[in-house]
Amino acid sequence: MRKLLLGLAGAITAASPAAAALPVGAKAPNFVTTGAMAGKPFQLNLKRELRKGPVVLYFFPKAFTKGCTLEARAFSEASDEFRKAGARVIGMSADDLPTLKRFSVEECRNAFPVATATAATVNAYDVAMPVVGKLTTMSNRTSYVIDRNGRIAFVHSKLDWSGHVKKTLAAVKGLKKR
Repeated sequence: MRKLLLGLAGAITAASPAAAALPVGAKAPNFVTTGAMAGKPFQLNLKRELRKGPVVLYFFPKAFTKGCTLEARAFSEASDEFRKAGARVIGMSADDLPTLKRFSVEECRNAFPVATATAATVNAYDVAMPVVGKLTTMSNRTSYVIDRNGRIAFVHSKLDWSGHVKKTLAAVKGLKKR
């Protein structure tokens, strides 16, 4: 029985997201990928986005799942506040472009873009969802605030979606005080 319980505890631990490895102050890896805004496809280049100001880059596991839907809706509801603070929100997942086109309309409510996180991007940001005995490119739930100089200013990595919007908005507002 003890062996079974230890095995279950290990499986649960391995299935929960690890803390993001990119520390505050690190240079955010640049990437180019495809995404969707209001159902329309576009090419996303992080370096180009940062010219407009800070970016909230939030990784989520899977479009149209309960937590990811609630998180996308919360980011859409706060999108005006992020814009007033000078930041742009971008969602990232390993979902394909047709799925993200629908998700950008139905759950992001045309408020911000979502883009495909390639395996290289997932690895570069160290956000791979650890799954016992399985290789996956699915990302865990990690939010980064990247300042306009391309440096990580804030990291929040937790499977519970509910704190990501509030914490990243506070971090964005804190950028102006620096």
